[in-house]
Amino acid sequence: EPVSVEDLFTALHRHIEAGEFPQAVKVADQVLAASPGDEDAVRCKVVAHIKSDATDKALAAIRAAERLPIDLSYYKAYCYYRQNKLQEALDILNGQEETAAVLQLESQIYYRLGRMNDCMSSYEKLQKFKVDSIDLKINIIAALVAGGRASEVQVAMKAQKVDLTTRALRDTRSFELAYNSACTLIENKKYSEAKEQLDLAKRIGKEELMVEDYAEDEIEYELAPVSVQLAYVQQLQGQTQEAMETYANMINKKSGDPSSLAVATTNLISIKGTKDVADGLRKLDRLVEKSTAPNQLQLIESLEFKLSSRQKEALYSARVLLLLHANKIDQGTRVGQWAAWYVSRQCVSCFTSSCSSCERKEGPES
Repeated sequence: EPVSVEDLFTALHRHIEAGEFPQAVKVADQVLAASPGDEDAVRCKVVAHIKSDATDKALAAIRAAERLPIDLSYYKAYCYYRQNKLQEALDILNGQEETAAVLQLESQIYYRLGRMNDCMSSYEKLQKFKVDSIDLKINIIAALVAGGRASEVQVAMKAQKVDLTTRALRDTRSFELAYNSACTLIENKKYSEAKEQLDLAKRIGKEELMVEDYAEDEIEYELAPVSVQLAYVQQLQGQTQEAMETYANMINKKSGDPSSLAVATTNLISIKGTKDVADGLRKLDRLVEKSTAPNQLQLIESLEFKLSSRQKEALYSARVLLLLHANKIDQGTRVGQWAAWYVSRQCVSCFTSSCSSCERKEGPES
């Protein structure tokens, strides 16, 4: 017998509550077959696709609903954000009403674009909504650190009623909060305190992952960012041998996400200097796509939007220096020139952002 729309929505709600998003999509389609254009069913279908990491299908559902009087622009912007089509996502959000959801998405887009001042501006506008979210506070710390404003973190977190002492973080039991707080301490050259909080983050993270039945190698992979930062603290404190062992072990075992491996590779090269130049270039080659344009660097897709501008600059600098030490002077000079333009998006001749005579969007080769 035909199922009523009310019963279908009951089933849809049950699937969503259980996190069964593919099934939710099927039921949403049944609702739309019985009641074409139902706004709630359309929204449920789009969100269920997003929750299933099927952003292409979500965008297709949004396009299919374009003739309906339903505003799905936020979801469209979010899909573009997930696909790293950041400028397209930002263009959609421009002109939207500044709701809490819109401002949070906008801030995340600015963060990935490296526009930290704009990112913080969005977070400041969020204050009026009084969003009490630990994730939001973690993101604010990350944005301030990435924007070179680590000295402002304590004041910002005090306003958010967040205590960043190691004792308080131990009670909070937030892996991300402890990790980001440690990054702040590193920027402020408080290395011993940073190590304490990184050790705490690693312990909390390991305990949480063990509860979720992660295997040892999976735990090692998930906590790679913490391991790299701990090695970096050792490097800064002059414990270079210990740091080198951590970096080399992670790179050889590939026991980390792409961005952690990229940071470990760059830091290892910075310690080794001119020793084994060929090996250093081979390691860096794993992080770079083959570009159709000569002398240009194009990071592999998994790194392009994961590394900060400072991290990219360090990686490019390491490659240029190794090329020069390998007596590849011409290639090193050209790659260095391109990298300087890429990082700053400025004219590599006069280093101003408004030079109409020599700045080119395609890079210095043009």
